[in-house]
Amino acid sequence: MVTAGTEYEVSHEGEEQKSIIAAELGEEKTSPDSPNPPDFGEAPDGGLRAWLVAAGGACIFFSCLGFANSFGVFQEYYMVHQLRHESRDKIAWIGSLSAFVQFAAGAIGGPLFDRFGAWIIRPAAVIYVFAMMMTSLCSEYWQFMLTQGVLMGVTMGFLQFPAFAAVSQYFDKNRAAAFGVVVSGSSIGGVVFPIAFSKMLNDSSLGFGWSVRIMAFVIIPLMAFSCAVVKARLPPRPTTFFIGAAFKDARYIFLIASLFFMFLGMFTPLFFIPSYAVTRGMDATLASYLLAITNAASTFGRIIPGVLADKYGRLNMFTLGGIITGIIILCMNKAETTAALVVYSIAFGFTSGTIISGASAAFSLCTPDPRNVGTYMGMGMAVGSLAALIGPPVNGALVDKYEEFLQVSIFSGVMCLVGGFTALVSKTTTPQGILGRI
Repeated sequence: MVTAGTEYEVSHEGEEQKSIIAAELGEEKTSPDSPNPPDFGEAPDGGLRAWLVAAGGACIFFSCLGFANSFGVFQEYYMVHQLRHESRDKIAWIGSLSAFVQFAAGAIGGPLFDRFGAWIIRPAAVIYVFAMMMTSLCSEYWQFMLTQGVLMGVTMGFLQFPAFAAVSQYFDKNRAAAFGVVVSGSSIGGVVFPIAFSKMLNDSSLGFGWSVRIMAFVIIPLMAFSCAVVKARLPPRPTTFFIGAAFKDARYIFLIASLFFMFLGMFTPLFFIPSYAVTRGMDATLASYLLAITNAASTFGRIIPGVLADKYGRLNMFTLGGIITGIIILCMNKAETTAALVVYSIAFGFTSGTIISGASAAFSLCTPDPRNVGTYMGMGMAVGSLAALIGPPVNGALVDKYEEFLQVSIFSGVMCLVGGFTALVSKTTTPQGILGRI
C-alpha cells in the first residue's frame, strides 16, 4: 500500500528527474528570453578549445567579410571592363546588396545556431565557395548581382553569425577582445584579397576568371578548418527566429538605430576610396592598395579597442568608434596627395574597425540568456543592414551628380556622427548611466 506521502515523494522525484533530463537536453520550460536562464557554468574565457573556436571564426571572417571589404577593387575594375557601360551607383548596388544580405541573413543564421548548433556552417561553406566559382564566370550585370550580390551575401550571413554566437559562448569577461580577434580575420582578408586580385589582373595573364577562382581555392582549407573547430559550448534549444521582447528594451532599440546610421556612412571609403584616389591622380594599381592599407589598419582597430572595451566598457568603445569614424570621413576630401591618402586610409581603417565587432559585443549585453545571443545579433544586424543596402548607391549617385566627393564625405560623415551619438544616448537606459563603464 502506498501512502499519500509516498505518492508525493515518488511524483516529486519523477518531476525532478524530468527536469534534470530536460536541462541536459537544453529544453527548459522558459520563455525565449527568460530573466532566469539555467546556469551552464561560467564561460572558460580562454583555453585551447575556446581559442580554436575564435581562430575558426577568424578564418570565416577572413574568407567572407575580408572578401566583401575588397569590393572597392572590384568596383574600379568593373567600371573599366565588364560593366563599363553601367553607372557608378548601379555597380555599387552589387556590393551594397551583398553587404545588406549578409547582415540580413543573420536574422535566420543566428537563430539557426541557437536551435541546432554550429553544423549549419558546413553547407554554407560549400555554397560560398560555389558562389565564388560562379562569380568568376560572370560577364553580365544581372549575373554579378545574383552570384556576388545575393548568393555570396546569403551564405556569408549563415557563416559569420554562427561564428560570432559560438565565440560568445566561450568568452564572457574577454568577449569584446575575442570578437576583435575574430573580426580581425576580415581585416587580414581585406589586405590579402585586394593585393592578390590587383597583382593577378595587372601583372599576369590569368585574367578575371582565374584570378577569382584562385582566391576561391585559397579559402577552401580555411573553411575546412572552421567547419572542424567551430562548435557550440551550450546545448541547442528550441527557439524562435524573432524575440519580440527584445524590441521592448530601449537600449536594444538605440543600439540598432546607432548601427543603422553608422552603416549608412562607414562603407563609403571601403567602396569609393580607390576611385577617389584615381581622381586625385594616383595610379589605379596603387589606388587599389589603399583598401589593403585600410584593412591592415583595421586589424589593430578591432583587436586593441576590443581589449580596451572589456576594461572600460563595450558601449563606450562602440560610441567612441562611431564618433571618431564620422569625423575622419568628413575629412576625406582633404586627403589630396598620395602620402595624405595613405595616412587617411590608416586612420579610417583603425577607427572603423571598432564598429562591427563593437556592435556585436554591445548586442550581447542586451540578453540575460547567453543562448539567445545569436538571435539578438541576427535581429539587430538585419535591421541595421538596411543602411548598408542604401548607403553606397546613394553615395554613387552623389558622385555621378556632382562629379566630386565633397558631398559624399559630408553625408557619410554626418551619418556616422549621428550613429555615434545615438549609441551614447543608449547608455542613459543602463543603470550605470551615460558616464558609466559599460
